[in-house]
Amino acid sequence: MAATASKMSPLGLQAADFQLPDVVSGQQISLNTAVGTKGLLVIFLSRHCPYVQHVKGELARIGRDYISKGIGMVAISANDISKYPDDAPEKLKSMAQEEGFNFPVCYDESQKVAQKYEATCTPDYFLYDQNRQLVYRGQLDDSRPGNGKPVTGSNLRLAMDQLLAGEPVDQNQYPSLGCNIKWKAGNEPDYFS
Repeated sequence: MAATASKMSPLGLQAADFQLPDVVSGQQISLNTAVGTKGLLVIFLSRHCPYVQHVKGELARIGRDYISKGIGMVAISANDISKYPDDAPEKLKSMAQEEGFNFPVCYDESQKVAQKYEATCTPDYFLYDQNRQLVYRGQLDDSRPGNGKPVTGSNLRLAMDQLLAGEPVDQNQYPSLGCNIKWKAGNEPDYFS
C-alpha cells in the first residue's frame, strides 16, 4: 500500500467554509454547524483505506471524549467513488454507524472542500481553535498498520488537551500518513508541487 504524507499547511490558516451532506442524517453540515465553543477538528477519511481502518475505533473514542468538552468534529470523505465504490455515501454511513461515530461524516462529491483544506491523505487531521485558526495538522499518533505500535491518539489528543486548557499547542508536529485522496480526473490540486 502506497503511503502519502499530509501537506502540513501553515499554522494560523483560517478554516474554510463548507456545506456538505451528512451521510447518516442527510442534514447539511457547514463550518458554523460543525464548530464547537472551543474549536473544531476536521478529519478527511475514507472507508477503504487500511490506515483509516487501523484508527477508526480511536476516532470514535476521540468523538466521545472531546465533543462534550466543546471541540466540534466533522469527518469528510472526498474520494472518487466511481473508482472506489467502497467510499460511497452508503458505505460511509455503515462505517459511521458500526463505529458509533457521534460526529457528522460528510461526502465531498465535488472534492472542492478537500482542495480548500489542502487535504492530501486519509486520514488527514486539521484542528482549529475557537477563532477558527489552524493550531494542529499532523498525525494521530505513531501507530501505522503493521508497525506493532498501539493506537492511542497521543499526538492529536495532546493538541486537543492543550487547546482546551488555553495553552499554546506544541508546534513540533509530524505529518499524518495514509492513502492518497483519490482525485477525479482533472481535479488534482496544484498544492502538491
